Amino acid sequence: MKRRQQRLALILGSLALLSFAVWLVLAAFKDNLVFFYTPTQVATGESPSAGIFRIGGMVEEGSVQRHKDGLTVSFVVTDTNKTVPVTYQGSLPDLFKEGKGVVAQGRLRDGKFAAQEVLAKHDENYMPPEAAYALAQQKKKEKDTDASGNR
Repeated sequence: MKRRQQRLALILGSLALLSFAVWLVLAAFKDNLVFFYTPTQVATGESPSAGIFRIGGMVEEGSVQRHKDGLTVSFVVTDTNKTVPVTYQGSLPDLFKEGKGVVAQGRLRDGKFAAQEVLAKHDENYMPPEAAYALAQQKKKEKDTDASGNR
């Protein structure tokens, strides 16, 4: 092989190795990437029908029901516009309460959200940024609708 052919083979081999490494990294990200959706987005079908995602909002007052098995809990998550029923099996965080912020990770099953993990706020002033943003956007939409409806 000539020097030029060796250099070309080295460059092509390096590009192939780099492409494989990039593919591995992207495949790992794809498997671990979890998107956040509001109850309105879930109710309107913007969330994935299959696969894991997160839903966040407020736990609706009076919606928490503990099942007889002692581990299963059902509750409703709302963004003040739409609601989504959630079922979770396991122990809830100590700070989980009605009327407080929550983020649940899981998947949709038969119109209900089957949570695999439930995260609650960690102090009285905290709400997950995504949930706080979604609630603020919903309130803004309601205010805009009220303002335009009253004109």
